[in-house]
Amino acid sequence: MRLPVLLLAAALTAIVGSAAAQEGKVRQSLLPPAPRYMVSESAMKTVRNPRAIEQESGGRLGVALVDSKGALLLGFNRDERFAMCSTFKAPLAAAVLMGADAGRFGLDGQVAFSQSDILDYAPVVKANRKRGRLSMAELAEAAVEVSDNSAANLLLPMIGGPEGLTAFVRAHGDSVTRLDRTEPGLNENAEGDPRDTTSPAAMATFISRLLFRDMKAESATRLTEWLNASTTGNKRIKAGLPPGWTSGSKTGSCGTAFNDVALVKAPSGEQYVLAVYLDRPTVDAQAAEAAIAEAARAALDFVGKAQRTGLD
Repeated sequence: MRLPVLLLAAALTAIVGSAAAQEGKVRQSLLPPAPRYMVSESAMKTVRNPRAIEQESGGRLGVALVDSKGALLLGFNRDERFAMCSTFKAPLAAAVLMGADAGRFGLDGQVAFSQSDILDYAPVVKANRKRGRLSMAELAEAAVEVSDNSAANLLLPMIGGPEGLTAFVRAHGDSVTRLDRTEPGLNENAEGDPRDTTSPAAMATFISRLLFRDMKAESATRLTEWLNASTTGNKRIKAGLPPGWTSGSKTGSCGTAFNDVALVKAPSGEQYVLAVYLDRPTVDAQAAEAAIAEAARAALDFVGKAQRTGLD
């Protein structure tokens, strides 16, 4: 038996927060208004409650899933602010690729660096210390694939610094995401500080828009390849993928935050952007990563069981 579309959001709200609803503390349902999916009641009963995942982690969990058309399909605390940590490096790489497409610089252009530019975590830049320079493309690849902090800092001046990256996201429809500092200061994650933050919905929508609409096909493919080659997220969203799904992602970790933003592909070939942010968990890092994987599994299992209504 299938639920009428108008009853879906209400039914799903009951799943994700019935206890909180009774207390008048519901933050948000798992779906935005006018859902594009109709799901059987039995399928919804098998969806893992993201609030339970959040409570077990001891932190604050945010989830958003956006399709290739930019529709927000699933969300939990989707509009709350979270520290980006290194997830900003995916938008940074996109800004570099699109800047090259616009003729502002060439990807083969060399960026010189010295010992003072090398931060503690900079595997690619450190490996090229004697060379003393890397191309824009090499730096962007390093920032995404291994989350090289020095690579990110060397790229930021090429696009106008943190303010330039913020302007870039504004120009592509994101009014939430902001970068204010460079590595490592952007990882401070002071409570209530809006600097260097995003929301799950903003980041997932922004990355979807870039990859499927705003970027040239060649650049979108290149960014996708870098995400797919990333080595930092094997225990996060990737670990929660249902059978047959694939993903590439950009993680972020600030000590007090664990994040992952992934381009995921269903067995059917449909693609989505999934953002999962976990702030201040009280469990250890391994359990925090497992919570992200579990949140991803819940979201993608739900979508996998959903049937399209044909509504756009």
